[in-house]
Amino acid sequence: MADSPDKRERRGSKRRARSRRHNPDGTMTLIEHIYEFRRRLGFALLALVAGGIVGFLWFSNRVGPIPSLGDLVTGPYCAIPPEQRFPKEPPCRLLQTVPFEAFMIQLKVGLTAGAVLFAPAWLYQLWAFIAPGLYSKERKYALTFVGFASVLFAFGVVLAYLMVPHALELLTNFGGGAFDTWFTGDKYVSFVVSLLLIFGVSFELPLLVVMLNRVGVVRYEQLKKWRRGIIFILFVFAAFVTPADPFSMIALAGALTLLFEFALQLTRLHDRKRDRHRAEEGWDQLADDEAAPFDYTPTSVDDEPRAKQSGNAGTDDVT
Repeated sequence: MADSPDKRERRGSKRRARSRRHNPDGTMTLIEHIYEFRRRLGFALLALVAGGIVGFLWFSNRVGPIPSLGDLVTGPYCAIPPEQRFPKEPPCRLLQTVPFEAFMIQLKVGLTAGAVLFAPAWLYQLWAFIAPGLYSKERKYALTFVGFASVLFAFGVVLAYLMVPHALELLTNFGGGAFDTWFTGDKYVSFVVSLLLIFGVSFELPLLVVMLNRVGVVRYEQLKKWRRGIIFILFVFAAFVTPADPFSMIALAGALTLLFEFALQLTRLHDRKRDRHRAEEGWDQLADDEAAPFDYTPTSVDDEPRAKQSGNAGTDDVT
């Protein structure tokens, strides 16, 4: 059954409301915001479902030279010397103790990997929803933040993946040879994924320090005074969140210390540039009770561009 002209007109008006050519500033009513959120959320969920399907299939299949996701997950366990794990002879396998445990592990790992692989798709939907409400400078900062956060998270995950075999080898050495190590699939995957997430999230520390400095919450002089205490806290944090082995703790604490020192130097350069700019503008010479040299003359409605007035005429914009 063909749609009526009224329905086609309503769909056309909705598309024009989302179009940058017809609506350059992205203004929408409240109900239009709700519809837009529903549409973006639907596309994001479709991207996550597609990524989960790809990850589920990738778990047991190689993609050219890229090993299967199952081989990547079990790689750290299989790197343990054969005399310390069970079964000692190949192939290296995890233990399934309840029905459907292997299926649920494959589903969870596949969904996680798919969400990472298809992150640009669902992150774009989130960005497309919030970007019209930001100024151009705010959009630039947001894109920079997301870009650096993704890179730092990836570095943290890679470092954790390289540390997992050493951590497992050390942990399985306890017991004086009285035990064979045979991990259940659920416990082992939870251990690996948790360690990857801990390293990835922890690597966002320097970005957080830089952003707090950019908005004026902390300055380089304060961070310099707190340096020893912050480094001590980083080592304590690494000792609590990593397994009971020195390799993971030292790797995480050392990496966080280096990243913090790098962020500290960035704050020093930023504060120096900001202080120089304030000195050139004469802000530092103002008394506490002296008004800043702003132009406080308010603009009237008549000063607004006529095109903007005519374009907003008759628009019920509650946002």
